[in-house]
This record gives sequence, C-alpha cells and structure tokens, in this order.
Amino acid sequence: MANKQKILVVDDEPDIREFIEYNLIKEGYEVATAENGADGLSKAKTFLPDLILLDIMMPDMDGIEVCSELRSSDEFADTVIAFLTARKEDFTQIAGFESGGDDFINKPVKQRVLMSRIKALLKRKKQPNKEIVEETYGDLVINHEQMLIYLNGKPLTLTKKEFEILVLLASKPGKIFNRSEIFQKVWGNDLIVGDRTIDVHIRKIREKVGDKYIQTKKGVGYKFDY
Repeated sequence: MANKQKILVVDDEPDIREFIEYNLIKEGYEVATAENGADGLSKAKTFLPDLILLDIMMPDMDGIEVCSELRSSDEFADTVIAFLTARKEDFTQIAGFESGGDDFINKPVKQRVLMSRIKALLKRKKQPNKEIVEETYGDLVINHEQMLIYLNGKPLTLTKKEFEILVLLASKPGKIFNRSEIFQKVWGNDLIVGDRTIDVHIRKIREKVGDKYIQTKKGVGYKFDY
C-alpha cells in the first residue's frame, strides 16, 4: 500500500483546524495540526509534511515568518506551502510569495474548493524529469535530481516554484515566455494567483543567480539567455 501523503495544518483557530483536519482525514491524508507558528515549525521538522496549510494572521509569529523560516532550510525546499487567509490585498500575496509560498486559499474555507486545490498542489509536487540529471548554461548548472542550482560551482537553493520557473525558461533559451504561459505550466489553470506573482518570483531568482540569465521583454514576458 502506498504511503499516505502528509499535510500539516497551522492555524490559531480551533474550529478551522478541526474542520480542515476532519475533511483531510476523510480524503485519506495523514494529518498533523499546530495552533501557532512556533508549534508549526516544530511539528514540520518532525512530521515532514508534503504540504503545509499555513494561516497568515497568527499572534507572535505569523505565517509569513513561518514560511520564511521553513524556506531557509534545504529540508523544506520541496515542501508545498499554501497560505490560508481572509486578506486579499496585493501586498499580502506579494509578501507571501516573497517568503516562498506556493499558493493562497481564501477564508472562509470551503470544503470542495479546499480539496480541489490540495489535490492540484500535490499533483504538481513532482521533481522534474530525471532522465536529464544536469544541464549546463555557461557558469550556471541546473541539477534536476537535487533540485539545486550551481553558480560558478557554488550551490544555490531555490524554492520549488523558483526552480520550476528557471527550468521552464532555460528549456528554450532565447524564447520569450509570456505570463499566461508561465502561469499555466508552473501553477496550472486551476490555481488562481495574483498578477504580481511572476514578477516576485523572477526577482527572487535574479537575486540568487544574477541579472544576466533572465531578461525582461517589456509588456511581453521573460526569456533565458547566457
């Protein structure tokens, strides 16, 4: 029998934790819960979930801080993190994606929407095709097996979405990928993310690998060059 996929729910509201936990268990997932950010970090390190549902608005340590802390560890580079939030402002989404989040699920949480989004997110939790283990572009090396980037021999850790975007752009050097194409191939049509999402991820990639590899075609999209 295949191992159950594991989901960690971090939310300071007991009713929401219980509602989500009940529905996830009913769908066959292995579930752990945490009532605050610090507890969530601790549980994540022992439970090692495939996906974390993380409330943004929590006292003491909010979801953005928790996500940033998790992403600072290689251990959670491939863990899917979806924020639970009642806030829909652009700056909230930008902060969430900058911290390394993969998606947003709005409160109040609706059972059917929640399950659909979780299934879509976990379906995408796959490493790239390992037939090609490593690709070299000048000083930049993409290692698919390790999901790591090497720049001048130095390993760099990207979040899952940053890695997928870079791999997509590098798959066809010189080709301009428009935003819709990047959204569809990296997030899929069934996920809804803000307009600034691509910009945030591209900026984070550039901060790690430098400006020369990814070029912007104003009003059109992005391309990889070396």
